[in-house]
Amino acid sequence: MFSFFRKKSELERLTEQYQSLLEASFKLSTTDRKASDLKRAEAEALVPRMDELRSAQN
Repeated sequence: MFSFFRKKSELERLTEQYQSLLEASFKLSTTDRKASDLKRAEAEALVPRMDELRSAQN
């Protein structure tokens, strides 16, 4: 009920950032392939940190 008061964890923030970068990459893919590839690379750079945080949780 009051989840909007709860602070987001670093993993949640990284996941949201990852998703937004992938969406931007997809939108750019029809007009500017190079920019799309750069956005995809930014998103993929977040994956190791996300994996590290997931393994720390378990």
